[in-house]
Amino acid sequence: MIDDTDDLLAEIGFDPETSVLTHRQAQVLALRERGVSQADIADELGTSRANVSSIESSARENVEKARETVAFAEALRAPVRVRVPEGTDLYDVPQLVYEACDEAGVKVDHTAPDLMKVVSDAAGPAVTGRQVSTPLIVGVTSEGMVRVRHQDNSAAGR
Repeated sequence: MIDDTDDLLAEIGFDPETSVLTHRQAQVLALRERGVSQADIADELGTSRANVSSIESSARENVEKARETVAFAEALRAPVRVRVPEGTDLYDVPQLVYEACDEAGVKVDHTAPDLMKVVSDAAGPAVTGRQVSTPLIVGVTSEGMVRVRHQDNSAAGR
């Protein structure tokens, strides 16, 4: 089981020197993503299930931090950033984004309903019903990709 996982990691180009994950974390995540139980992984690695749980938890936390870092870097270079204040109707968000994109010469490949869904899905609990309940920043990259972040700078979407 571990040899197959190591082959998979090599095949997909995992390099612990350039990754935010240790080799062990990558192994555990690869096995868990394939439905292997923590107890079975522990038996294979000669450790406890609690240790495997801890490794998996740390790995998932590291992956989330890496995603946040990428989202932050994308937000820094996004030519369009729209602040959406608390209390804004979700139906008004597309027009705000389209106007800012027109000004910056950036094309968004989303219809208004699609854009509302992208923002709502990415914002999670920051949108309640049709209302923005936590201020958002909607960024649009020069390639037209939409990124949503809570205004307190925590990631709200990819």
